[in-house]
Amino acid sequence: MIQSSAIQTDTEVAAAAALAGAEVARARYGRLHSRIDKGSGDFATDADLAAEEAILDVIRNARPGDAVHGEEGGRQGAADAEREWLVDPLCGTLNYAVGSQLVAVNVVLRDGPAAVADPFSGEVFLTDGETARVRSGAEGDERPLVPTADTRLVDVNLDPPFPSAPGFRAVDLLAHPGFVEHFRPRVVSTTLALAWVAAGRRAAYVTDGGDLSGSVHFAAGIALCRAAGCVVTGVDGAPVGPGGRGLVVAADAGTHELLMSMIGTRGRTDGNG
Repeated sequence: MIQSSAIQTDTEVAAAAALAGAEVARARYGRLHSRIDKGSGDFATDADLAAEEAILDVIRNARPGDAVHGEEGGRQGAADAEREWLVDPLCGTLNYAVGSQLVAVNVVLRDGPAAVADPFSGEVFLTDGETARVRSGAEGDERPLVPTADTRLVDVNLDPPFPSAPGFRAVDLLAHPGFVEHFRPRVVSTTLALAWVAAGRRAAYVTDGGDLSGSVHFAAGIALCRAAGCVVTGVDGAPVGPGGRGLVVAADAGTHELLMSMIGTRGRTDGNG
């Protein structure tokens, strides 16, 4: 683990924190986990809690004056703190609990650097807000993230709730003749898919929802995709932010335009359609 004394930048804080959470998730994988019910079928596990604590330890040691908002622990730190970190210690908890390795650890300084760690590949995707890269291997080799739609694979989040229904439902996109003609759907149920769009492993990602820009689940991936040069909007085609609706993140403008033509006016609000 990177010692706090060696951390010089917010980007490295984000990367070290995400990797600390990933280490916990990897070490606890395959065990019988206790569950904490959140209602509506959602839950956390003891691994989520332990990973979040490991992440918070790194941030507290490196940036003691900052506030932190974790998925499991809520907001912690001084009420008047000027900076806030958003933490999702295990995105894909259900996957993890049933033995799937499709999970991500997300850490982002609000409106700043971000990191998304894959506990099982050992990769950490990171951005300083201007550039995006992936770090992997024992030597920490880095390479830039280069989005491309060549795979034609599109991840679609089908988890409820569906706030845009009946006007737009992601499941309807899968039945669109043009979608299956141009793309191949995937459902991984983790925002690791956003990092894959930035890395060129997915052509796009689509999810319904409200304003996801400040979400502990999505904010790190959004920052990563923006820095990599992806096209990022809501399902209504409007910028992601207050009053926004969901996400359409595409590797390039052509892919984004094609997806929006399939979503069409069904996903749009008055004034955007």
